[in-house]
Amino acid sequence: MPAEATGRRRLAPEVRRDAILAAARPAFAGRPYGDASVADIATAAGVSQALVFKYYESKADLAAAVVRAGAADLALARDRSDAALARPASARDRVRAALVVLLDAVARTGGFAFGVAVDEPAPVADARAEARAEWLGWLRGVLQPAAAARDALALVGFLGFMDAAAAAWAADGCPEADRWPLVDAALGALEGALGDWRR
Repeated sequence: MPAEATGRRRLAPEVRRDAILAAARPAFAGRPYGDASVADIATAAGVSQALVFKYYESKADLAAAVVRAGAADLALARDRSDAALARPASARDRVRAALVVLLDAVARTGGFAFGVAVDEPAPVADARAEARAEWLGWLRGVLQPAAAARDALALVGFLGFMDAAAAAWAADGCPEADRWPLVDAALGALEGALGDWRR
């Protein structure tokens, strides 16, 4: 029976894929991988589980797509915020603006983590590693750190600090009164780890 006869509209494949991804985002955000249900995602997207697996080979591939989409949105918002700063902008001001974008995303979606959770499968870990590498590249471009191990570890540690601090802030309900103390603590942690702002 044609789709028109059932009253259902046939959607283009990219529209269906986007709808599944949109339904999956809240299912994976801020909760353990194992707690997300493909059946619930399919229901929220208005499709069958079989159709979910037509577009995404597995639950892990769908979760990895969610991480990649979230990372791309976050990087785009960070870059727009950075571009909007008056130039010349200090490294501290540029990192501060990026932190504001990150916390806005945490408040809006429940969080974004650069670190891998214990129960996450390899495709999700790979997607998080890509996001982490992209942010580390951005931080290196802003801070122009020395080639020393201390600087490399400071940047990795900074992302770990942000994961933990943002998760604690989200668990408290993202209180606005704690946003700026968190930003100040993160900036202090990064400056202390590096020894100074480098530029």
